[in-house]
Amino acid sequence: MDDKPRRGIQSIEIGSRLLVALAAHLKPMPLRDLAREAGISVGKAHPYLVSFVKVGFVTQDAATGMYALGPLALQIGLAKLYQLDPVREAAPLIAQLAASTGQSVAVAVWGNLGPTIVQLVEPVPMHVNLRVGAVMSVRNTATGRLFASCLPPKVVETFLASDAARLALHENKRRSNADFESELAENRRRGLARTIGDPIPGINAFSAPVFDAVGNIVLAITVMGPADSFDTKWDGSVAHALRACCEEVSRQLGFVAARAG
Repeated sequence: MDDKPRRGIQSIEIGSRLLVALAAHLKPMPLRDLAREAGISVGKAHPYLVSFVKVGFVTQDAATGMYALGPLALQIGLAKLYQLDPVREAAPLIAQLAASTGQSVAVAVWGNLGPTIVQLVEPVPMHVNLRVGAVMSVRNTATGRLFASCLPPKVVETFLASDAARLALHENKRRSNADFESELAENRRRGLARTIGDPIPGINAFSAPVFDAVGNIVLAITVMGPADSFDTKWDGSVAHALRACCEEVSRQLGFVAARAG
């Protein structure tokens, strides 16, 4: 295979930096600020913007002179969103996450029966009863708690009741509603859910959310592994790798995190 870099059109690459800067800023920008953010001189940026305005990629406010993304950018963005499949977008990154951590990685969606595994990568089989199609407990798994912390309470109420019925046979695994709500609050604060040796003794897990373009959770990605090789620190290597993976998948799905201030 030829590894030589392919020749492109430099002007398109330069002009695209202006579009990226507009998309990242989220609000209309004056020419001087836009050029600075794109790393282009004002004199060089202006002709690009004139052309972008003509084709509809960019609009310019007649009163303020500020620039914003235009209707053509919206049409192309929506077309891409319609084509997106979250599980397909996540797949290569999931494989990388499993390889870099040496741990098993599961991808779950919120299905008709609750959190449901749709993809599983196991570098080293854990010999636990986990498979694609398995429905996870909302209360007692990192995956379930992650969804419960991100979804509206009314959405998960029915599934919490089902969990309670199943757990009536295992009184030692029941926890109070106050404890559960406290765990969900911590999950929201940290952006992760964690279980240590529960519900499977000797197996630890972290789970993190993937968001779509409007900020809805569409996937939970869960890293799990044996206690003797699993870093359970909230700021440890596993948590860091998982966060980075979920942020990148979310970015590919069009999610833009809220900026502080």
